[in-house]
Amino acid sequence: MTLESYIVLFIIVVMMLALAKDAMRPGLILFSGAVFFMAVGIITPDELVAGFSNKGMLTVGVLFLVSEGVRYSGILNQLATRILPRERKSMPRMLLTLMLPISALSAFMNNTPVVIIFAPVVKRWAERIGVSPSKLLIPLSYATIFGGICTLIGTSTNLVVDGMMQERGFEGINMFELAQIGFIIALAGWAYLALVGHYLLPDHKKNGNNAHRIDYKEYYFNLMVSSGSKYIGEVIRKGVLGDHKNINVVGVERNRQMIDTQLQRVVLQENDNLLVCSAEENIDNLLSMGELQLLTHGNIDQVMKSEELHRIEAVLAPRFPGIGSTLDEFDFYNRYQGTVVAIHRNGSSITNNLRQERLRAGDSLIILADSGFVDTWKESKVFFLISSKGEVEKPVKTYKIGWTITTVLIMVLGATFGQYMPTVKGNPPDMFFFATIAAVMMAILRIFPPKKYARAISWDVLITIASAFAVSKALLNSGAAEHMAQLAINSVKNMGPWAVLAIIYLLTMVFTEVITNNAAAAIAFPIALSAAHQLGVDPKPFFIAICIAASASFSTPVGYQTNMIVQSIGNYKFRDYLKVGIPLNLLAFLLSVIFIPMIWEF
Repeated sequence: MTLESYIVLFIIVVMMLALAKDAMRPGLILFSGAVFFMAVGIITPDELVAGFSNKGMLTVGVLFLVSEGVRYSGILNQLATRILPRERKSMPRMLLTLMLPISALSAFMNNTPVVIIFAPVVKRWAERIGVSPSKLLIPLSYATIFGGICTLIGTSTNLVVDGMMQERGFEGINMFELAQIGFIIALAGWAYLALVGHYLLPDHKKNGNNAHRIDYKEYYFNLMVSSGSKYIGEVIRKGVLGDHKNINVVGVERNRQMIDTQLQRVVLQENDNLLVCSAEENIDNLLSMGELQLLTHGNIDQVMKSEELHRIEAVLAPRFPGIGSTLDEFDFYNRYQGTVVAIHRNGSSITNNLRQERLRAGDSLIILADSGFVDTWKESKVFFLISSKGEVEKPVKTYKIGWTITTVLIMVLGATFGQYMPTVKGNPPDMFFFATIAAVMMAILRIFPPKKYARAISWDVLITIASAFAVSKALLNSGAAEHMAQLAINSVKNMGPWAVLAIIYLLTMVFTEVITNNAAAAIAFPIALSAAHQLGVDPKPFFIAICIAASASFSTPVGYQTNMIVQSIGNYKFRDYLKVGIPLNLLAFLLSVIFIPMIWEF
């Protein structure tokens, strides 16, 4: 290996650590690495910016607008309320009823808005019919992944790999080409979750009695026993505080340990923190006695005066400006006119010492605010989603649904059969051609607000993709990709390209669980290309494996954005993803290694 190879590998390891620790946004991390490679002469300035003009990257950007049009049209909201059964069915039947249409949708649009719209609807529906939402929300996220691996536009990673293939002079991936393996994995995934996987997911409804079940008008509050309070020495039995039958004391925190009031009798002491569940009017009456103090963040007295107090669940997106700051440092109340009651993270509810807690992407904030919060911030990209119990959806304009369906159908059919159409200046119309037409049509028809189009585009994703092309080029130019490919080949001597395919798949799968899927594909692509050249085989099976492995992220919440979105809403812990996701990862791996070489010969 040359000095340049060692430099590239070292910088890539540094970037992966930064991505895994979320030190900066992925786009800035990859762009910084690409700039370093340019500064030391491993890539040229032209190679640094080449990714920003790549058709695959631009197609991803245009499809953000198409997805925004679909979201604004109201199709997803209508579908979300129609596909869910009105009454409880068997768990396999309910899961299949949910997952099949979700997978079909995500095959043709960005997965994130699908989950953002469906997650709160599924949660409310599950609570209404007496099913734990935790049994349904991870399958919701996984269903979008199943659909995404079936088409060229199902996930940005497929377009990234397609763009890299065309950049190297290979024929790209057709619209439904990936469905040959994607549908096999989706079919196995649906069956696994419906028959086995749901048993591995937590069932919060079975946690004791009904202590953790919250009516749509009930919220969590954290109360402290004040000095001299009449409640000092009061006994809590089975969650009931004195005569307050309508207030459920879920737990008592004392000396940084939570005592479950459902399991044991608790005698209150001064400075005990009570985690209680009740309607806000009951808490207001209790506080008026002056015996307990409400622990929260922000001007709670001003908020509690509101006549339209809502319990709002807001999941923080990476764009949220307060990431890494405490609520005090960020001054949440003055920015959003709401007070934070709790933070849900990794399956735990944080209600104590909120002022000292640093915010992270994916945190779910439980906020008390009036309806103006939802109206002001629901369309903001600083939150993944904002859910308010009892909110009323705006009426859907039928003409928007009709035009949206027509536009998307033209785009899909055009991208599928464009190779058989007359050429445009010698080039057959492709996915980029029809996606741009669809986006402009949606803007002209005002299916999404044209003046707010820039808000729909995730610029960090585009910078990540563009910079990934430069990082991939550095791996090739330095010879590091060739060396890593040789190591992969030597590790499976005499076993042929099939074994090398397995190694490339596993390498990509591990990368995508700890860093972004686009970055994982960018690192794996040049290694696969070099391995194919050294083996003297067609590299396409390797490229297909990268598409599947980079998107089939099931074992961690950080590997795929939709997994992160449902984590707080479903009150999942990290181990929940491991329990249900690892078997699914292995299933996708085995099916890919078996069937990819049979469909795309070496």
